[in-house]
Amino acid sequence: MGSEPDSPGTHEGGRLRPLALVGVLALTPLLFFGGPDWIAAYLSTSVWNLGHIALFALITLALHPWRWLRGVRLWLAATVAALVVGLAIEAVQSQLGREADGQDLLRNLIGVWLVLAWRPLLASHRIGRVKPPMLILAAISALLLVFELGKTGVATAQQLELDRLLPRLYDFSHTDPSPFWQGRLASSPDHGAADSASLRIELGTERFSGVSLNRLPADWRRFDTLSVSLFNPGSEPLPLTLRINDLKHERGDNAYADRYNTSLLLQPGPNRVELPLSEVAGAPRQRAMDMARIHRVMLFAVNLPEPRVVYLQDLRLRAMTRD
Repeated sequence: MGSEPDSPGTHEGGRLRPLALVGVLALTPLLFFGGPDWIAAYLSTSVWNLGHIALFALITLALHPWRWLRGVRLWLAATVAALVVGLAIEAVQSQLGREADGQDLLRNLIGVWLVLAWRPLLASHRIGRVKPPMLILAAISALLLVFELGKTGVATAQQLELDRLLPRLYDFSHTDPSPFWQGRLASSPDHGAADSASLRIELGTERFSGVSLNRLPADWRRFDTLSVSLFNPGSEPLPLTLRINDLKHERGDNAYADRYNTSLLLQPGPNRVELPLSEVAGAPRQRAMDMARIHRVMLFAVNLPEPRVVYLQDLRLRAMTRD
């Protein structure tokens, strides 16, 4: 795990130090001010997280730690330093109302390791001069970077899907609903539409038991009705509550009068509920619901005497005039 001796390429890297320092000074304040909060879109959070890799790569370039250390000592010292600094950053962020994220520590390390592993390769004129352990480390650091970029790619694909999903709020062809929903639910072939599955929702006896659709198309302004199709396989009616939050409510104090709530009583068998979006828009007592920034749809039961199951068959918006 040796570091290559200085070469003309290394001196070229030295000339990058002022630029790296400028980058560090520009990016460091963003660790503590600005950026996505805990309810920001998955894509914006994923892109923002890549900044940790960039920042710690620039810090490593600016410090040039290979001026003092070589080999294993260089890697150990840089890794420990990145962990200590990263932990300090997470501690400060938690005091500033930012949500600490342990995965940021790995992203910091990826930035450091990329520079340590790839600098000898880029500085060397012939790849044969680089020792095999450095080639392995370079490959590992590149794979870690690709993994992080892949998560951003997945977030991008999900966002593109949401953008073209309307008038549907969820694609029931997904075999795994967990990227979009929270709660005890799973894709099921039972009681689905002819060309798609349903979502089997398990309801318990705790005070509130249900599911939450957290990633959905946010702009409902072109529509006037929310249509919900459910199937109650039980022999008794099933009371449910449907709740809708916009982004302002999520960032507020969770007041009951600042969101939309409605009670549903599902009869045995199929049920279809049509809810006017004018009622949703007017639900908050002291303001209008922001129909361009709907953030969450929830279905839940309250204090059920025994566990129940319900199937969600369809969830979509409808316009007053349809082709």
